[in-house]
This record gives sequence, C-alpha cells and structure tokens, in this order.
Amino acid sequence: METTRQKKVSRLLQKDVAEILQTKLKKQGNYSVLLSITKVSVTLDFSIAKIYLSVFPSNMSEQLMLEISKQSGGIRHEVAQRAKKQLRKVPELLFFLDDSLDYIEKIENSLKGLDNPLRK
Repeated sequence: METTRQKKVSRLLQKDVAEILQTKLKKQGNYSVLLSITKVSVTLDFSIAKIYLSVFPSNMSEQLMLEISKQSGGIRHEVAQRAKKQLRKVPELLFFLDDSLDYIEKIENSLKGLDNPLRK
C-alpha cells in the first residue's frame, strides 16, 4: 500500500522525467518515436524509483532503453534541479520497459483468430 507521500513523489517524478525525456528525444531528432511513462513506483524510504516506459514503435525499445539507462545520472540531476524545492533527496532512477501494449496486441490477435494458439 502506497502512502500519500509516495503517490505525490511518484506523480512529480512521472511529470518531470516525462518532460526531460521528451525534450531529449526532440533534441536528438527522434520525432518518429512515441515515449510515455506508464507507471512510477517509489520505495518506502524514497531511495529508489522504478520508472516503467512504453515505447512505440516497439522495435525501437531496446535501443532507446540502452540510451536512457546510460543517461540516468544526467536525468536524475535534471530532476533534482526541477524538484529542489519539493524533494530533499532525489531517488535513484531505475528504468524498465513496459511491454503491456505488446501483450495486449498478442491477445487481440488471438481473439481475432489471426494467431490462434489452439489451431496449431
């Protein structure tokens, strides 16, 4: 069960990290990639934040996750600059790929009969 403070910090991190990543993508010229943050969960001691990213098209996800993981220290620093009045200490940012869209697409294809596992 998340506390109210955890929820507030999660929302703040979600907003700030999303803005930072969107500006980084625009600077790199990746206009064909859609990146969204689906969920942010913060530990009780506010030391670690798990950030789940959804990438469209999904074939770009691995490359983008590698780039984001390499830049996590810089992203954390930018978050600290933005949230210095609200957060005493910025948690360590861990990025994970949220593949729920791919999972939903597989289920839809199975239901439509395009990829029915029972017919194989």
